[in-house]
Amino acid sequence: MKVGFIGLGIMGAPMAGHLIADGHTLYAQSRSGVPQALLDAGAIACANAAEVAREAHIIFLMVPDTPHVAAVLFGENGVAEGLSAGKIVVDMSSISPVETKEFARKINALGCDYLDAPVSGGEVGAKAASLTIMVGGPDAAFETVKP
Repeated sequence: MKVGFIGLGIMGAPMAGHLIADGHTLYAQSRSGVPQALLDAGAIACANAAEVAREAHIIFLMVPDTPHVAAVLFGENGVAEGLSAGKIVVDMSSISPVETKEFARKINALGCDYLDAPVSGGEVGAKAASLTIMVGGPDAAFETVKP
């Protein structure tokens, strides 16, 4: 499956690596650049979040806080610019539930699904593929993205 990953820091990079290892085509973007290890593993670097959204069917976000999620989704060259109907956005950041509902509403208005999926387990869990993920959103979207 074509998946996108935005935010390739301490948590995101190992999570993205597991997606590649599982055989997915990974389109990646991070403000600090795509780590060489992911490129070597087969990740495709994208210039911005909109490009990730154009290329991938499922777009994962793992960025630090609510303002970063807002910028990645709705800022210039953001995910929303690249979405087409039927795609799924999975926000794995730990952010404001009030803002999450508004982000979901805006993404839903574009004909796409939005899953709120904060994680627990830290860097160790990300590297070991043992994170606990608490997912909220439509059942059909969850069934599509779950391992």
